[in-house]
Formats: sequence, structure tokens, C-alpha cells
Amino acid sequence: MKSDFRFGLIGCGRIANRHAEHISNQGTLVAVCDIVKERADELAEKYNAKAYYDVEDLLANETDIDVISICSPNGLHAEHSINALKAGFNVLCEKPLATNVHDCGEMIKVAEQHNKRLFAIKQNRFNPPVAAVKQAIDEGRLGKIYSIQLSCFWNRNPQYYENSWKGTKDLDGGTLYTQFSHFVDLLYWMVGDVKNVRAFTHNYDHQGIIDFEDTGAVILEFYNGAIGTINYTVNSYSKNMEGSLTIFGEKGTVKIGGQYLNELEYQNIEDFKFENLPEGNKPNTYGTYQGSMSNHDLVYSNLIDVLSNNAAISTSAFEGLKTVEIIDKIYSAANK
Repeated sequence: MKSDFRFGLIGCGRIANRHAEHISNQGTLVAVCDIVKERADELAEKYNAKAYYDVEDLLANETDIDVISICSPNGLHAEHSINALKAGFNVLCEKPLATNVHDCGEMIKVAEQHNKRLFAIKQNRFNPPVAAVKQAIDEGRLGKIYSIQLSCFWNRNPQYYENSWKGTKDLDGGTLYTQFSHFVDLLYWMVGDVKNVRAFTHNYDHQGIIDFEDTGAVILEFYNGAIGTINYTVNSYSKNMEGSLTIFGEKGTVKIGGQYLNELEYQNIEDFKFENLPEGNKPNTYGTYQGSMSNHDLVYSNLIDVLSNNAAISTSAFEGLKTVEIIDKIYSAANK
């Protein structure tokens, strides 16, 4: 059912089109903004919204909007979110919440000061096998969690970064922020906070193309005593290979796999079995590339439920901060 909620959209790139689609299905897209006039005009025309080319103009003139969705480059998330919150709007911010811990804290602080909601997007939590495994962990079916292994093997060739903010240190931030922050979030969600990190990173195949690593190997120690590993790269030859999560617990082992954590590949659990898991949504498609599973419809459903009925929020801004904090710990360890 379509709600009465009215939305504004800052940033009109690829992911904004996904947002606009779900906004139009569940509410009304009133205004869009992008510094590239053609992008803003095209999206505005498609959804019968008003186009803006300056964020401050949108925030000053659209006073009857309920939520501003932030789809600008990573490095601008904090600035755009804080300005929208100060202007009196609730905010839904794409991943990552920001590219450093300080900015995340400022965003949360401003939201509290202005009594507004700040929503983070972690759509992989809605993947059917991910949600099922999380519930099983919470119910104690795997017992004590001993270790967890995250593998992120994707492909991003030079064309992906051409004429784009992606790959730049200031606006992108790093491979873990843009490609794999959803995966890092699941480590925190399923196992808990990270105490210690050891990491090695290197740029093998993207010299002169990106400002940071294209490959990393990470060891994590969690506060609850579990250990974890992350092996990630964007050098999988020609195409994405897999995104997988393997959990070893006292009462069972389970692996979620596929290209984007969309398949339950292995399970062996004491007196328990996952059965009849629903098929999830398709991945986000970016031309020749696929990203994470597209669950933005569920993100918007939860947002509307929270604002309408005071429902539980699917991903809080605090959890968005914790993801950034873990990534920051990884990069700090790698640069020592």
C-alpha cells in the first residue's frame, strides 16, 4: 500500500534510480538534486518531481518533505545528512554512513539534537539465508560462535572507475567502504564488536586507477572471544566470483554463499535444519556489474513503519557507525 510520505533525493547516480523506484512504489518522490543538471532533470522528469542542482536550494524550498534520501558519493554523506537534519528532515543515508568515525558521530549527534531519525542502509540483512542464520544464532542453535570467515571476491575493472568519484580517497574512501561495507556489517550483526585487528592490503591491478587497495587479508578478534577472517579483492578475473560467510559454532557449521550472500551453501547443525527459505530479490545491476542483493524495498517499508507506527528500526545509525569503525580499524592496522 502506498503511503502519504514525501521524499527528497540528494544524488541522482545509479543507486538513486533504485531508491526512486521504491520511493514511488511506497510514497511520493517530490524533489531530486544533483550537481550534474542532466542527471537531476532526467530523474525528475521520470517521477514527476522537481529538479534542484544545489542541496541548499532543495532544503530551503521543500519544507513539506518527510525524508531526505542521501545517494551522493561516500565522502559527502556526512555533509549532506547533517545539513538535511539541521533543516528539519529525517534522513535515510546510503552505505557507508560516512568514511570516518568522527563524521558518523557528528551525524548521530545532530540527529539527536534536532529530534530527527537517521536511518542507515544495510540491505544484506534482509537476504533470506542471512536473516535465517541470524535468527538461528540469536536462538542459540549454533551455540557459542568460535569463528567466522568472510570472503568477498568481486571484479571491478578500469572502466568501472572511469569518469567517476569511485576510486578517489576523498569521495570513495576505500574498497571496504564502497564494495564490501554491507558484508562487514554482517560480522558485527552476527558476532559482535571487534576488539583487535591485523591486516595486510595492496593495490595489485589498479595502479594509477584507484587511490587505495584492491586486495586485503584481515584477521579479527571479537570481544566475545571469537576470531574472524576477511579475504577480499576486486581482482576476480573478468567477473564477480562470490560473497560468502562461513560460521563455525559449538553446535553447528553454516555457509552462506553465492555471488552476494544469496544462497545457503552448507549446513550441519545439531538437531536443526534450515528448510524452504524464500527466494530473495535480484542483485543491484550496474551495466556489466552486479552489486549486493537489492532489498531497498524492505528498507523503505521499515522506514515508513518506524515513522508511522514507531516500529523497531532495521539498522540504526549507531550500527552504521560500528561498520565504519571496524573498517577504520582494518585500514589503521594495514597502514601500521
